[in-house]
Amino acid sequence: MAIDLHADHAARDAAIAVNTYTTVLRRPQVPHEVFATYWRDVHGPLCSRVPGLAWYVQYHLDREQDAHLWPHQDGIAPFPDYVLDGGVEIGFADTADQATFNAASSILFSDEQNMFAATVAYALPGGSRTLVDRIPNPNPNGDDVFDRMHVHLGPGTNDPEAFAACVTRLAAMLATDPALLRVRLHLPEPYDNADPAPPAPDVMHTVPPERERIAVLDLTFATPLARRSFFQSARFADTADDQKRHIGHATAFAVSGMYTYVRDKHLTLAGLRGSRAAQLIVRLGAVNQTTEEVRHLLFNGRLSKLEN
Repeated sequence: MAIDLHADHAARDAAIAVNTYTTVLRRPQVPHEVFATYWRDVHGPLCSRVPGLAWYVQYHLDREQDAHLWPHQDGIAPFPDYVLDGGVEIGFADTADQATFNAASSILFSDEQNMFAATVAYALPGGSRTLVDRIPNPNPNGDDVFDRMHVHLGPGTNDPEAFAACVTRLAAMLATDPALLRVRLHLPEPYDNADPAPPAPDVMHTVPPERERIAVLDLTFATPLARRSFFQSARFADTADDQKRHIGHATAFAVSGMYTYVRDKHLTLAGLRGSRAAQLIVRLGAVNQTTEEVRHLLFNGRLSKLEN
């Protein structure tokens, strides 16, 4: 895909005023391929239809990840015993829509026990921030070739406010470099184990103290080579002292697929049909499958012309 380094589509995410970033861990008895397929093509379309939703994206994470995802800095340790299979963004245009979603979400959360061992929803009542997005496609469905990663950071014993300011400075620097195609920053509120979220039955929703407060850098490079070249650059090296002063923990996760189900309150093709079915429709150029008549039939169970 051709990328115009002078273009910036970050403003298209500004309509998401409230959101959550949820970490997910699959049940160990569920094979990874079964888990990933169920999450993409069964759970994904179910979540997409819950009222109030304006933004829904799944990020599938790869456990067999590149050993050089994020440069080690002296004094910054990985989060202990931290393994994930995915991250989720669920967003809303306003708090009223979020309340609508929450009131109807039990049908969604009751499905989590089928595949998830643990889910933790970090609240972002002020939303997240996309600092730059040079990728034209607003609705990725796992079929691009970009090098995506999520970096989870924590303050450790450092001052949490200074930590947040440091991560914000780091994100701003990353966004100004042409090596970065997309930079999105999540600075959620501290997680409260006494108020577990989401309220899914038979799924763990607690975190150790070092993960109660995190920040997440959602980063996209063109290729792994571009990523590693940037991390060896003087610009990145100049941030090392600031990182070591304020960041206590850092763990990076490779994103194996980004799947968009809802954008601006509208179902994407993946949200309507499931991620893999949407990929097949695009691959075969099945334009008949994208008509409003077919969309209405699948969403409502009847042809629109028979309703009157």
